[in-house]
Amino acid sequence: MVDERSISARVVGVELYFDDLEEGKQFYGNTLGCKLLDEEEGHHAQFGVGDIFVCLERKGVESYPSRDKAVIFLEVADLAETIRRVGKEKFVAIRPEGESQRRSWAALHDPEGYNIVLIEASNDVSSA
Repeated sequence: MVDERSISARVVGVELYFDDLEEGKQFYGNTLGCKLLDEEEGHHAQFGVGDIFVCLERKGVESYPSRDKAVIFLEVADLAETIRRVGKEKFVAIRPEGESQRRSWAALHDPEGYNIVLIEASNDVSSA
């Protein structure tokens, strides 16, 4: 039986929090050879790892802290519909697409306090 609240999503990335962001960048970039995809100096660095991304974020800069500093990113086709299905009251942050980000996203906590960030799937066909 399918629960009407269930969502269809795929894992697209994880986020790890660092006291020393530069050290993390050196490890993922130089030691592991991951490709730097995006960076905001002093805030975060995002690396490509296969089909997903690993985002390194400096501890303390997040606006909705995760209890144990871990985040899982799930891509959904329709963010607004997913928020409706899950229940808007369960979200700790909802951000529409804007100048500071490429896609809309919304964050909620799982029962242990970990961040789950839902990202709206990109409709950008120019990258195909």
